[in-house]
Amino acid sequence: AAPAEPSMAETDPKTVQDLTAVVQTLLQQMQDKFQTIKQLSHYCTTIIVLNSSELDDMSCRIDDLEKNIADLMTQAGVEELEGENKAPAPNKS
Repeated sequence: AAPAEPSMAETDPKTVQDLTAVVQTLLQQMQDKFQTIKQLSHYCTTIIVLNSSELDDMSCRIDDLEKNIADLMTQAGVEELEGENKAPAPNKS
């Protein structure tokens, strides 16, 4: 018959202490890595929100620029024509 495995009471306390220390170290490393991943996730979310906000801001600026260009063209007497041909309005001098 195969020898029975020793019970916890029969094992060397140093070995149990070593195993406990190893397990605690591994758990701490896992917690540290989890914390790092959690922080990275937060940073990525922040970057995405900032980029989204910046894109919205840029879109508003482009809209304003297009409006300003259209206003300047109107003030200069240039009318936008449909299609590719664009010609200045006749001079009134």
